[in-house]
Amino acid sequence: MVIKSLELADFRNYKELNINFDTGTNILYGDNAQGKTNILEAIYISATTKSHKGSKDKEVINFDKEEAHIRTCLEKENVEYRVDMHLRKNKSKGIAIDKQKIKKAAELIGLLNVVFFSPEDLSIIKSGPSERRRFADMELCQLDNFYLYNLNHYNRIINQRNKLLKDLYFHPELKETLDIWDMQLVSFGSKIIERREAFAGQLCEIIKDIHSRLSGGKEELIIKYEPDVSIEDFERRMKENQGKDIHSKVTGTGPHRDDFSFMVNGIDIRRFGSQGQQRTAALSLKLSEIELVKKITGDTPVLLLDDVLSELDSNRQNYLLNSIGDIQTIITCTGLDEFINNRFKINRIFNVKEGNTKEITKLEKDFAQ
Repeated sequence: MVIKSLELADFRNYKELNINFDTGTNILYGDNAQGKTNILEAIYISATTKSHKGSKDKEVINFDKEEAHIRTCLEKENVEYRVDMHLRKNKSKGIAIDKQKIKKAAELIGLLNVVFFSPEDLSIIKSGPSERRRFADMELCQLDNFYLYNLNHYNRIINQRNKLLKDLYFHPELKETLDIWDMQLVSFGSKIIERREAFAGQLCEIIKDIHSRLSGGKEELIIKYEPDVSIEDFERRMKENQGKDIHSKVTGTGPHRDDFSFMVNGIDIRRFGSQGQQRTAALSLKLSEIELVKKITGDTPVLLLDDVLSELDSNRQNYLLNSIGDIQTIITCTGLDEFINNRFKINRIFNVKEGNTKEITKLEKDFAQ
């Protein structure tokens, strides 16, 4: 799977952009705040319909415009596809695949698989449970339409149930409807728990070997899923906690409170790991994500590295760069030192400045300036 080209119109700081990518390694370099990450964000939206930053559609549209466009041309299993996205400030986005409009965003999921790696991901181990849930959800929603369907419904029900819990103060007669929401919550939530359990098991199988190599054979990393409630106890817990939820006005039980633990040689590195251990585990996690996509889809994902090399030491840099040889990779960075020092093969280089890109053909000459 490769992205052949990307076109943008009025997206973030780009009035117009037309860029053609190589099937190997592509570098986007330039100073900070020039628009490098915006290109990766547009690709991610093309793959998942959502921004990796959690931004709303109206936030990615150029300030003085009402709409923006993203066109991504890709090749998958020797077949070319064109994905068009029409983002509007006051309406839902329009999506077309090969000029055919699609009614549901879920129809796009799986066409383009990407793995996004940013400096923020290096802190996923030490961050709170919400960041680890977000990691699992971002990956599972790309790989499993059924999971995306269940998660969307679950989140909608949580919001509606929480609103009801607040309304009960003024309308206590609505309490009878709480059981209806609870039944739906248990139904969709149980499917999420089941899939997250399987996901953790799949990742754990892959990550052991990767982390062992990355740590020089000194560490064994195990990922464990920590559900807030088991499927068997879900319905009972919801009934038991109704009074508590009414008092607090929020839903206190369910997979929206799940977590994932990371154990290195039997030690929980979320709490007791060094920064080096946490970063190595985060890198192992991202590399495992790539292998998992390969295993499930039978195809390689596109790897998006957002200024992450500058946050890694030389050993981790080398391991990461050596691990991506057969994958189309788009990397943002502020300088080219890491690639020159490691004599890493670069297929195409673009300089990004104030929302404009320029391909660089003579690396040594440009770098010397």
